[in-house]
Amino acid sequence: MKSMEEMIQAAQKAAQTIQKQMEDAQATLDNIEVEGAAGGGLVKIKASAKGRVIGVDIDESLLAPAEKGILEDLVAAAFNDARGKADAAAAEEMQKVQMAAGIPPDFKLPF
Repeated sequence: MKSMEEMIQAAQKAAQTIQKQMEDAQATLDNIEVEGAAGGGLVKIKASAKGRVIGVDIDESLLAPAEKGILEDLVAAAFNDARGKADAAAAEEMQKVQMAAGIPPDFKLPF
């Protein structure tokens, strides 16, 4: 049977491993790109899985002054679509880390 000191050292090592895996996963999230769209693709927003907006693409047909309100609504809708996809990608990445660390899938991590 292991001594208490050996068990504590093993627990500390496991915690350090999990922390490193979580840091790696957070870095990976900024490299995962998702694209949200609205208006049948007339407005597209590309974002990282961390929610950082990378780019916006607006179809030229929406650049008329009379379309200002519609354009504003579509940009908001595209952003929300991208944000939802980013959240899903982040959750999937975090679930991979949890599974690799042996943490139960229903256990909620604080990030």
